[in-house]
Amino acid sequence: MHQKNDYICNMKQINITAQIRVCDYTELSSQDKILVDTAKEATQAAYAPYSHFQVGAAVQLTDGIVVTGNNQENVAYPSGLCAERTALFYANAHYPDRAVDTIAIAAYAHGDYVDAPITPCGGCRQVILEAQNRYQHPVRLILYGKKEVYIIPKITDLLPLSFSEFG
Repeated sequence: MHQKNDYICNMKQINITAQIRVCDYTELSSQDKILVDTAKEATQAAYAPYSHFQVGAAVQLTDGIVVTGNNQENVAYPSGLCAERTALFYANAHYPDRAVDTIAIAAYAHGDYVDAPITPCGGCRQVILEAQNRYQHPVRLILYGKKEVYIIPKITDLLPLSFSEFG
């Protein structure tokens, strides 16, 4: 009888790594601070009467245009929409010929911004990947927390074994 971790054959092992830089808000470039501040502002317009967890996203396109989104809840859960998808869908609808360059995400709960960065949910990760694949341009993420900020060079660092029509 084999134990759970015993293998009958020689199996190939794949190691997956993610590039995530951790820094303080004060270490961000002035352009990245503006994008984070825009995401933080977007949290204040979120419609989150059920979770009381307000998320804002600021999407910067390759030409410098910035659009925002925030979570929109609905009593008929899961009919709401996350901040990231709200912003990305707006960007794609209004600027379909422009690639997404960077997305900044911030969250506000219990009267203040959260200490640790929040990451996009699985559905949002897939939508961000679609934008990255659509334009063949890496989508950089800046995830804001009061105590630290994560900078992720491309969405595949958060979704390494991603679902894609390209394999």
